[in-house]
Amino acid sequence: MAVKIRLKRVGKKKQPYYRVVVADSRSPRDGRFIEQIGTYDPHTDPSTFKVDADKVKDWISKGAQPTETVKKLLKYNGILE
Repeated sequence: MAVKIRLKRVGKKKQPYYRVVVADSRSPRDGRFIEQIGTYDPHTDPSTFKVDADKVKDWISKGAQPTETVKKLLKYNGILE
């Protein structure tokens, strides 16, 4: 089972708000997930990215792969090297 750390879109039309979730790679974007580990709000200035760093590192050590967008956000916020 391939596990991904990715964004789940919530919010109204034209006003996206994202949850950072750990999910099976075969599940749909807004479908089932294993655990919610943070949030991302691109509409604030600067954008708000809150995530539990310990859970992220734990999931990555277990073999979870972050998507390109999540990896970029994690590096920008100093959670990944």
